[in-house]
Amino acid sequence: MSKSDSNASILVIYTGGTIGMILDPIDGQLKPFNMNHLMETVPELRRFNFNIYTESFKVPIDSSDMSPLGWIELANIISQNHNNYDGFVILHGTDTMAYTASALSFLLRGLAKPVILTGSQLPIGMIRTDGKENLITALEISANNAIHGFNMCEVGIYFDSVLYRGNRTSKVSTGHFNAFSSPNYMALANAGVEISFNQSALLKDPKTGLLPFKGLNQNIAVLPVFPGITEKVVRAICQTEGLEAVILRTYGSGNAQRDKALLDPLKSFVDAGGLVLNVSQCAEGRVRQRKYQTGAALADLGVISGQDSTLEAAITKLMYCLGNYQKDKVADKFKTSLCGEISV
Repeated sequence: MSKSDSNASILVIYTGGTIGMILDPIDGQLKPFNMNHLMETVPELRRFNFNIYTESFKVPIDSSDMSPLGWIELANIISQNHNNYDGFVILHGTDTMAYTASALSFLLRGLAKPVILTGSQLPIGMIRTDGKENLITALEISANNAIHGFNMCEVGIYFDSVLYRGNRTSKVSTGHFNAFSSPNYMALANAGVEISFNQSALLKDPKTGLLPFKGLNQNIAVLPVFPGITEKVVRAICQTEGLEAVILRTYGSGNAQRDKALLDPLKSFVDAGGLVLNVSQCAEGRVRQRKYQTGAALADLGVISGQDSTLEAAITKLMYCLGNYQKDKVADKFKTSLCGEISV
């Protein structure tokens, strides 16, 4: 914990991941460091004019092991501390960071403070680490509301000098420091000599307070289409016991082959009350199901357009909507931006 004369306070939540690893000089292995020693590991943090507090998952996890239970745990930590801190920084592994950021954007609807996820490609204890800059700037961004009277009220990902909207972001690289991209929405801020915010891109404070949530419904599947996909494969997925929704990953602007092998099982699933959401395999652009006949065939079946959603946002929004609304209301929610996840 760092104490200062300022009344501003930031809570750092450590879930695990590369950023929190240090090299053990004895056995040469990377191991999680004790968050209580954060100031000793990153002494630059002592120079901030606000208070830094820390909290950790009881057992730090690799982000590949992150699950909806972890998302709910994070949402509960932030909800319970929403009035106690001016901002939040979540240290998280990069592999599923975009999923966690997307899930939190829905679970924390009504958020009035910054929640910034960050991590690193190299452990914070390594000489060339990107973790220190990512952490330092994420903290500075999270304190902007309190220190400078700024008004950031959403979940973001800060990585390699850029702040993105969390539910617009995907991981795009394992080998470069600029590991994330937001192809369908502009950056919220860029960090150079100064941090320059794009204020027109930020969500407005809803002034509702945090909205309660019931939970997340995981009874969904993702079905990527490809040339030659067989009816046996499609039916195997659509006939999964308890399955309530399928995210169909299509070509281009929402197109798929007009083949009975694909369309017949999907029709049976929709007719039985299942939901099918159409999300493009392309990173950039949006689904326009009526643009071509191949997309119109899906629309005619009752397939829902995922607009310009990332796959990560589509998955977590679908879990959120199925867990918090009647199923007959879910389709309408995908025509609406709940927290900036699609362009309307």
